[in-house]
Amino acid sequence: MSIAEILETMEYGPAPESDKEAREWIRSLGAETKLFIGGAWRKAKSGATLDTVAPATGEVLAKIALANAADVDAAVKSAAKAGPAWKALSGHQRARYLYALARLIQRHSRLFAVVETLDNGKPIRESRDIDIPLVARHFYHHAGWAQLMDSELADREPIGVCGQIIPWNFPLLMLAWKVAPAIALGNTVVLKPAEYTPLTALLFAQMCQKAGLPDGVVNIVTGDGTTGEAIVRHPEIDKIAFTGSTEVGRIIREATAGTGKSLTLELGGKSPFIVFEDADLDAAVEGVVDAIWFNQGQVCCAGSRLLVQEGIHDRFVAKLRARMETLRVGNPLDKAIDMGAIVHPVQLQRIRELVELGVQEGAKLHQPGARLPEGGCFYPPTLLTGVHPASTVARVEIFGPVAVATTFRTPAEAVELANNTEYGLAASIWSETLSLALDIAPKLKCGVVWVNGTNMFDAGVGFGGYKESGFGREGGREGLAAYSKLRRGVKAVPLRSEPQPAPTGDVLGTAFVDRTAKLYVGGKQARPDGGYSRPVLTPTGAVLGEVGEGNRKDIRNAVEAARKATGWSGASEHNRAQILYYIAENLEARASEFADRLSAMTGKRKQDSAREVAASVSRLFSYGAWADKFEGAVHRPPIRGVALAMNEPVGILGIACPESPGLLGFVSTFAPAIATGNRVVALPSPRYALAATDFYQVFETSDLPDGVVNIVTGDRDALIVDLSKHEEVDGVWYFGTSEIASRVEKASAGNLKQVWTETVERDWFGPASGEGREFLGRATQVKNIWIPYGE
Repeated sequence: MSIAEILETMEYGPAPESDKEAREWIRSLGAETKLFIGGAWRKAKSGATLDTVAPATGEVLAKIALANAADVDAAVKSAAKAGPAWKALSGHQRARYLYALARLIQRHSRLFAVVETLDNGKPIRESRDIDIPLVARHFYHHAGWAQLMDSELADREPIGVCGQIIPWNFPLLMLAWKVAPAIALGNTVVLKPAEYTPLTALLFAQMCQKAGLPDGVVNIVTGDGTTGEAIVRHPEIDKIAFTGSTEVGRIIREATAGTGKSLTLELGGKSPFIVFEDADLDAAVEGVVDAIWFNQGQVCCAGSRLLVQEGIHDRFVAKLRARMETLRVGNPLDKAIDMGAIVHPVQLQRIRELVELGVQEGAKLHQPGARLPEGGCFYPPTLLTGVHPASTVARVEIFGPVAVATTFRTPAEAVELANNTEYGLAASIWSETLSLALDIAPKLKCGVVWVNGTNMFDAGVGFGGYKESGFGREGGREGLAAYSKLRRGVKAVPLRSEPQPAPTGDVLGTAFVDRTAKLYVGGKQARPDGGYSRPVLTPTGAVLGEVGEGNRKDIRNAVEAARKATGWSGASEHNRAQILYYIAENLEARASEFADRLSAMTGKRKQDSAREVAASVSRLFSYGAWADKFEGAVHRPPIRGVALAMNEPVGILGIACPESPGLLGFVSTFAPAIATGNRVVALPSPRYALAATDFYQVFETSDLPDGVVNIVTGDRDALIVDLSKHEEVDGVWYFGTSEIASRVEKASAGNLKQVWTETVERDWFGPASGEGREFLGRATQVKNIWIPYGE
């Protein structure tokens, strides 16, 4: 084609990227690949293999070793052996290794990019210009955290051996997200790449050898779901980090219940892309291209739900359809194409079936007229309009290049539609009115919000979701918490249930037995649904009083009351602080009465009980002080703009308070929760329940809004399991035995609640372990709001 003809038609000619070096590297792997264990290449013990296939052509690229449980065990033992020496290195020494890895990734960036595109099917422009630079950025960034760990994270230490399971949509980038922070903080790793896309993980293993990384610090085991299951179930792994589907995440939550393993999950999404009538429509159209047709829509945070204000819907759709006609689908190694291949025929078939179902349910299908390449797994950019919010394609994660469009009229309706999903990973807001965008962003129940942009990522800015999109963060300072734990300095002592004294039938006086303390639900005292009560005994077995025996119906009522108290989460931090101070003042005014009650329940001396009351007052003052000081951060990622990291409440927290101390344990758990804007259903210690029921009048005289704190007495361990099953509860805290902790974690898998189970003793009187940032961090989740600026 001549230049004159090119200028006449303005057609793009092919611009192929050479794959010669990449194919030579693949051939160097041999007839079948090996596993990277203990710094050496080993054959899989079973000798079994699976094929990794080029999605664009269907050709087999390599035969991949299939690791079994024995191979995983060898990798875990290698990681455990390497752990003490790696942990003992100075932060500076670990930083040098991460820096070396970053440099090696940059030096081999073209090889990594081409191998990734061959194996995954994504356009070479995306691999070359987005994925690989971000991979290097993560290792550079976390080299910095390794260097600073001794000073900036002096109270934290590594968790141990980390089992990491990554998906196929960003194979090398997901590896970097997980490996870099783990090894930076002194952990060792056993990583399983996705079965469809293992090649760049094997190339990375070679970089570990070139960098001189100590043997066993990073281990790569290839395989399928059975390999991943062996990692999840291995008893010597201390942490599991998983990125993948919500369905598998739920299985992993159940499998790890009761094992003591730390767990982070980055799961599915159905992210809203909200376009207001004052938006720059041309910019928003380009935003849609980046939101849903980037990486063929195989992105967990893809902006797959277009919510367009009614007045501009038709104009916006017309512009979007015109833009779709210019998108080029073709050979992913061609630098002039926009979309490559779907990763696997199974995924392609799923996309086709869901689109057909969307049309059957009434949606209108829009696809460009350009022909797709012959062979390979290709699917065109697709738009479905007229989609009802309840339709399948509006609710289910398609994980393909398919956008669905719905209209809204008001900002309030936009928020309601955006939040009408079990997912909560990301959202995109398009408006030229910044005040409107920043008003909407905090109302969206998701972990990342992009204003006038989409799919922006950086190692210094946390990424992760709310609700069934998982929990935990990757990247940013908050992501470091997933790969470190507080340095306790004392040997952990397992918690055990305290045996109740044998009842003697004696009654201690009459003042406390004339009435049974009720439950406290929605700001009112309420009789238990079952009409039963249980005695509270002195250490000698005498009846001191009675409390209501709560049941599942009472739990439902308490959760419903908490759900209605949404105003507390939106209240100002200053207002929450004032109420906490007021609660403290009213408790102190009744200090002698509470001390007498504690002495009667515990048998302790009056001065010891007075000390517990004073500590409770002090704790309330501490969280009153923290209420307007536990703030977020302003990140400066390498874009023209900022990212606001905002601490937001988890939502409704179910809290099984410590068995002892009865009053201080109750105060030390509900106070940080409400200081950060949560609403609480508290289950006090059954043995010392009267300390919590006496608190009703403190709440009633302290201007605490109805439903912010609800108290259900009874069988704490049975009730916390009921709370863990409740779909409206967002998080659960449990302080008790490992047996009940296992049941709580398993029960939480229904809607993938955030769970904090602690099964070892803690010094509740000590300010270092009884209060502070650990509790505040557990009571919040970080939302990162990206705000680019400039023309």
